[in-house]
Amino acid sequence: MAQEIIIPRLGWSMEEGTFVAWLKSEGDFVKRGDALFELEGEKATQEIEAVDEGVLRIPPTGPKPGSVHKVGAIIGYLVGANDSIPALANPLQQVNIEVVNEADSIVASPSVRQLARKVGVQLSQVKATGPRGRILQEDVHQAKVIFSENAQEPVISNVSKMSSQQVASPRARRLASSLGIDWRRLIGSGAGGRVRECDVKAASTNLPSHITTAGKAQRIPISKKRRLIAQRLVASRQLTVPVTLTTKADATNLVNLRNQFKSTNGTHPIPSFQDIITKLVAEVLKEHLFLAGRWEEDAIVLPGYHEMNIGMAVDTEDGLLVPVIRNVAGLTLRDVAAQSKSLVQQAREGKITAAQMQGGVFTITNLGAFGIDSFTPVINYPEAAILGLGAIRKEPVFLDDGQVVAQLQLALSLTFDHRIVDGAPAARFMQSLVSAISNPSAFLLSA
Repeated sequence: MAQEIIIPRLGWSMEEGTFVAWLKSEGDFVKRGDALFELEGEKATQEIEAVDEGVLRIPPTGPKPGSVHKVGAIIGYLVGANDSIPALANPLQQVNIEVVNEADSIVASPSVRQLARKVGVQLSQVKATGPRGRILQEDVHQAKVIFSENAQEPVISNVSKMSSQQVASPRARRLASSLGIDWRRLIGSGAGGRVRECDVKAASTNLPSHITTAGKAQRIPISKKRRLIAQRLVASRQLTVPVTLTTKADATNLVNLRNQFKSTNGTHPIPSFQDIITKLVAEVLKEHLFLAGRWEEDAIVLPGYHEMNIGMAVDTEDGLLVPVIRNVAGLTLRDVAAQSKSLVQQAREGKITAAQMQGGVFTITNLGAFGIDSFTPVINYPEAAILGLGAIRKEPVFLDDGQVVAQLQLALSLTFDHRIVDGAPAARFMQSLVSAISNPSAFLLSA
């Protein structure tokens, strides 16, 4: 009997996915657990494993790289040696995917149910973040933002209107458009032949110097990932009370510590300034747990020391991603550097999974490489705070004895949710962090 291969639901708000590539070929025998195809979900690309075994049969009307399909769409079959397969309709057939939260098992207070009815959200479609699966008012508000945006998003069945089956990241499309390059003519280096920004840059080096862009206004379609990022940011602003504090820290010993790592020979990655600060933040948070807390309907949930999972904002071709380094307090600086390097690489190659971006209690974002000093980072909801790292600059500093000296200064910006943390405790956290950064070696030895 033919076993259907369907588009799975990778995230609670996922309604459709982008097919990237088959990882097996037509006629291959597939075992249960084998990586079968790649699927791009809301914020990550994942390898989908086979749940049955059999010979892979891909109908002529099956998915192509870059085609977008609803959750539950049938894209192929696993069959026995002598089995035939039914033809797929065009667009692809779809099967119903059972919703995880059934109506009779929904845990929500009367006020939450009333709110859901008022804003037009079905509780069966809401991801619960409360204790024992309880749906909170914040969950309903966030679901409202996401569902209302999804309702406006057009469904694309395939890419047959394009001159080829190639696909390209939004950033690659924008760069190609600005350079007057037809990205459809490029050979992509990404998964499934996906054209990436680096492919466009490589092609631009071969362009004649006299070619210029037309200078006309452009209308760039909003990609699925850009829309999701926007939804998350809107939810953060609507569901938190953000306040930003800024200060500076003496970065002299921070720079010296990194130089010590650079001078040692070895195969381990050299910790970056952000890696060192990530470790310092995890240790400082132990004494300021509310900065790592989470607001729920009837309680503020604080993490344990082993749950100091720190997210790091990563700029990728497809937009902002926040992979999470887990249990930073229990890692060495070398471990933090190794995990950071691996996660950044996976994020920029489009290989990060949704699981690697969940469970964070605090996020760090870094604009220092762009020469930015202070800014107002947006909280990665439902976390309580986010730390922005600015540039390290040599600046004049007045000492207690009146002397003026040149000192390396690091700009810091902390945005926190005032529902969870008041201004004074947030300022004390910044004081502790500034002290740790000013003498990181001694602080880590005493931690």
